[in-house]
Amino acid sequence: MVKLLNGTNQKCLLVDFETSPNIGLSWGGKWEVNIIDFIEEGRIISLAYKWFGQKKVSCITIEQFGYNHKKFITEVHKLFNEADIIMAHNGDQFDIKMANREFIKEGFMPPAPYKTIDTLKIARSKFKFTSNKLDDLGEFLGVGRKIKVDKDVWKGCMAHDQDAWRKMAKYNKQDVVLLENVYLKLRAWHTSHPTLAFISGTVCKICGSQNVVSQGEKKMKKYKRKQYQCRECGSWFCGDEKILILR
Repeated sequence: MVKLLNGTNQKCLLVDFETSPNIGLSWGGKWEVNIIDFIEEGRIISLAYKWFGQKKVSCITIEQFGYNHKKFITEVHKLFNEADIIMAHNGDQFDIKMANREFIKEGFMPPAPYKTIDTLKIARSKFKFTSNKLDDLGEFLGVGRKIKVDKDVWKGCMAHDQDAWRKMAKYNKQDVVLLENVYLKLRAWHTSHPTLAFISGTVCKICGSQNVVSQGEKKMKKYKRKQYQCRECGSWFCGDEKILILR
């Protein structure tokens, strides 16, 4: 059972996948090649994850399941099934779609419905960063960097080298740490952020904090609502009560 962050009752899963390279036969030069046949398509080989509000970062790899892909993907599916929200950098276009591809290949039905938070989308829609890569965002925001590894780590994993798998897990887990750090910097700017706190009272809908300050009213066509700003995460939200505007 996942222990939830104080003030929230939604289970948010932070994820980062690592995949194997495509393997094929080719004609041509070293870099400009003409692929004549696929031997094996790239697949998910490692998943680092953490539950928002918890300290522990975990990593599961296909190596831990004796290179049995179905057993590995079964564990990934279980995690997705437990989440109310899944967060990743470029998750909507990569991580989520890669997971879905693995699920359908292995004969799984879709996991239970969940919402997503994509930090790449927040960065692109709200800011003019020079680069929206996770590593560059971490450096710009002063919250950390990715671990530097070379392609030999992936080659070592493909050769079943245990030292390479240890490096892969360490690299993968740091990406999730960095993902959360970047998210905490960006979240107040995310105007369509999924609600994390479905609890009564005047609390921040993003972080669940009760440390909020009233900031006037938000007027609609027929009614108005009190407006607040959270002193913990900085996000703005409106109270639940609707006040009818008399004309």
